[in-house]
Amino acid sequence: MEPAGTLERGLSVLRAIAADPRRPARATDLVRATGLARSTVDRVLGTLVHLGYLRAEGRDVVLAPRLMELGEAYLSGSGLRDAVAGPAARLADELDESVSVAVRDGDGVRFIAQFTRRRRMSVTFRVGDVLPASRCAAGLALLDPSKGWAEDDQLIEPGLIAIAVPVRTAPGPDGPGEAVCAVSVVSHTSRHTVAELGEHCLPALRETVAEMEAALAAGRTDHTPPVPRPGVDPAKEAKRELGMGFLQSLARGLAVMVALGSARGGLTLADAAKVTGLPRATVRRAVQALERLGYAAARGSRFTLLPRVLELGYAHLSGLTFREIVQPHLADLAARVNESASVAVLDGDDVVYVARVQTVSLMSVNITVGTRFPAYATSMGRVLLAEQPDERLAAIEPRRLAARTVTSKDELRALIRRAGADGYALVDQELEEGVRSIAVPIRDRTGRTVAAVNVATHAGRFGNDALIRDVLPELREAAARMEADLAYAGAVAAE
Repeated sequence: MEPAGTLERGLSVLRAIAADPRRPARATDLVRATGLARSTVDRVLGTLVHLGYLRAEGRDVVLAPRLMELGEAYLSGSGLRDAVAGPAARLADELDESVSVAVRDGDGVRFIAQFTRRRRMSVTFRVGDVLPASRCAAGLALLDPSKGWAEDDQLIEPGLIAIAVPVRTAPGPDGPGEAVCAVSVVSHTSRHTVAELGEHCLPALRETVAEMEAALAAGRTDHTPPVPRPGVDPAKEAKRELGMGFLQSLARGLAVMVALGSARGGLTLADAAKVTGLPRATVRRAVQALERLGYAAARGSRFTLLPRVLELGYAHLSGLTFREIVQPHLADLAARVNESASVAVLDGDDVVYVARVQTVSLMSVNITVGTRFPAYATSMGRVLLAEQPDERLAAIEPRRLAARTVTSKDELRALIRRAGADGYALVDQELEEGVRSIAVPIRDRTGRTVAAVNVATHAGRFGNDALIRDVLPELREAAARMEADLAYAGAVAAE
């Protein structure tokens, strides 16, 4: 199998899974969908699972949040999202209407930013979704940008209306700049007619587009030099470890794909070779395969990713809730320690359970999603309170819930500060007699604690030392995996 062919086969498997992402796929299904040999599909799946782009669930495979790094490479490298997201969000707030940004993708338009107003009738498009260009305002504005704006009067769906204005690059000596995306204000006929929507939004929409065009023009001149990758080629190391089951050329091709989005305006072949640490010939073959598939294009000496990259599961993965992201890792944790595991967030002075896996045993802690407990008496609560200021902790009025509940404010504050310093909290029968639990924080990409994950057990099964020795390492590993997926997906623990 020559390298470019391997990359093409791997991407065909990803497309087949992404075509119906809610339905777990099996190798036999993918053989039928792609026409590839079973042995090839098995090796592709093994490689993608190892890379973290897919997750194995028994005989099934599902898309994993890390796959979003392919779509993120396009969104970052194009520079469009950075130029339009802030102004589009402010426009949505000003007009109190949903605002979308879309780019051309073949005969369609694909959304790259979405700011939705939550109403009974609201827009459900996601970043990465595609619509026919001739059936929506954004597409019509991009098909004929000379008109200045376009309207959609229920072309896509009854009741849905929109007004769109194209966003252009700076004009050149040969005429007006290229229309690179379109901004749409989207509403419903229960709120406006399409004419009323135009009167309501066009002045502010045009001002916003002018702001976007200025930001886009400033960003176009910013070609940040690529950062060379130090050290060993990870694909080569994985090949040594996994042998024939790992497709090194597929892993390298996907690494090149990600690298093309590492600098605004794309990379030259030489720069891509520096970023990935791969031979230039390997990079060239991968780029040529991406061009054939419509995922990349040449812009002078540079190669950039195209919006079609977003078809690789981005819309589905960007719509995952916090609970959907952490639940698989929680199930793995519960299976490894053979005890119930939970994730909770802080709500006032309480913890609220947002995800839960309960093991079956004669004695188990009976808690469901939505259950609330006083934070001060729980391991997750103490982890979540650890970043709170002293005045917030001083306002807590602890009361006795069990014989061992800590009710001294000074002692409680000391335990919470210790949890912050240690990176975990262990609570021994303070919430309820016979229940011990240990928890660690879940942090977002900025390092801020947004949730906590714990393991709860009956005191007769685990002592405190055993929880720290045997369960704490598993907890920390589970939290790290959750944090990695949340960093890709950007989900917020606010459910």
